[in-house]
Amino acid sequence: MFVDALLLQLGYNATLVAIGATLLGIAAGSTGTFLFLRKRALVSDAISHATLPGVCLAFMVMVWLGGDGRNLVGLLLGSAISAWIGLLCLNWLVQHTRLAEDAAIGAVLSVFFGFGVVLLTVIQTMGSGRQAGLESFLLGSTAGMLWADAMVIAVGGAVAVAMIVLLRRPMTLVAFDPDYALARGLPVARIDLAMMGLVMAVTVVGLKIVGLILIVALLIIPPVTARFWTERSDVVVLLAGLVGGFSGFVGAAISASAPNLPTGPIIVLVSFGCFVMSLLLAPGRGALAALLRHLRFQKRVHLRQGLLALAQGQPIYEALTLRLLRRAGLVRPDGVATELGRARAAKALRDERRWQAVRSDRDHEAAAALYDGLRDIETVLTRDQIAEVDRGIGGPKGVPA
Repeated sequence: MFVDALLLQLGYNATLVAIGATLLGIAAGSTGTFLFLRKRALVSDAISHATLPGVCLAFMVMVWLGGDGRNLVGLLLGSAISAWIGLLCLNWLVQHTRLAEDAAIGAVLSVFFGFGVVLLTVIQTMGSGRQAGLESFLLGSTAGMLWADAMVIAVGGAVAVAMIVLLRRPMTLVAFDPDYALARGLPVARIDLAMMGLVMAVTVVGLKIVGLILIVALLIIPPVTARFWTERSDVVVLLAGLVGGFSGFVGAAISASAPNLPTGPIIVLVSFGCFVMSLLLAPGRGALAALLRHLRFQKRVHLRQGLLALAQGQPIYEALTLRLLRRAGLVRPDGVATELGRARAAKALRDERRWQAVRSDRDHEAAAALYDGLRDIETVLTRDQIAEVDRGIGGPKGVPA
């Protein structure tokens, strides 16, 4: 059944949900990258919670005008207005008070969300309108999604992605170095506001699928996941969009194949699964790569210390050091150095003396700064420089092969 869901063979509604979730994931991942790079991830939390009063007020207004209050466009419009007011309040608190940004976020988040919960309670007591299920905007609900709903999500996500393509360069510059961007003449405040506006748009669009609480995860987890795989900001944006789209599609497929599982939380869990995989397996920044680098470093340290001990005629008591020396063919099973081991040991001791001379010579201050006890001196100094050092310490002329 899961395979059928992946192939969009589980019916009209499941197909709409899968496409809508994929487009939302692409938009959320790409947009959230700039929040992540700007180190303002919590702003998305404030914006998302600020949408609840708008949803409730829009419902009440539509009921008052004679409708049933469940028109998606009307609810999203109300949530957008409310989120924008919350964003303006947040910026005002940061710019005109002594509150730190995290304190301002906490104030806006709690006040707006509390007001929304109060309105939601009032709505549940109303005798008119179809208020049942309105609380699904908290965690999302895809049951009964219509073509019009999917189109709203698709258009909103497409507009957000198009704006990212247009504004990616100034937003990237502001995210990395706002002072430099200001010196370049860029309107940093307006770019920040545009960035927050994109976050608000994605948040509003995502209410139907993942809800105002979980949309934060879809904005932040994909960029964090993408960051493990690359150092380039434009590639992070692309990968974050792909991770978000993949999470949306696979999460929707899992939910469609197991109808009792809610779509929004499953999408977030799939996204978290991608994060864990990247955390463990990413080649440059993953935990496994870090462990392998540590083990390689540890091996080099043991070999270096073992060679120095051989060169100075000192006994080697460390079992790991002896094992590594034997594997490298530097000592025999009885612990006696081989011919290769004696040559390598002599060079290790000579290089250590060379490094001591370099570190005490102010003319080689830049080279001395690279000393870590393991680096080959040939990677830092030229052959002529090494020969000069050898003359100074009374070592052999020239550089051994």
